[in-house]
Amino acid sequence: MKNSLQFIARRVSIALHNPSTSSQFYCSPPSPKSKLFVGGLSHSVDEKSLKDAFSSFGEVTEVRIMYDKDSGRSRGFGFVHFCKEDEAMSAKDAMDGKALLGRPLRISFALERVRGGPVVVPRLPS
Repeated sequence: MKNSLQFIARRVSIALHNPSTSSQFYCSPPSPKSKLFVGGLSHSVDEKSLKDAFSSFGEVTEVRIMYDKDSGRSRGFGFVHFCKEDEAMSAKDAMDGKALLGRPLRISFALERVRGGPVVVPRLPS
């Protein structure tokens, strides 16, 4: 709880000092169903082009592409955060399998993972 309060206080402080980032605070608190994993990204995709591709489905609050720390090249996947769950759902349904800069995207809801902790994958009922 203490860490999350420090995180929120830090984000509010940043928003107060940089008004251009304050628009992201009009959303409700992030939900696990409002964060999408986007795989199959071309190495030429950047944050702006990824945000532009998904912004037609709703308010995108954050886009993050993962890069290799040694080479600096994209690792081919990233995350897109939406303001609302229904916006993320419609983006997932519409963009899964669609091509972006010549490569088909694989989209799913992102799994929350603690660094160093185990990944728990939910089983589907059979």
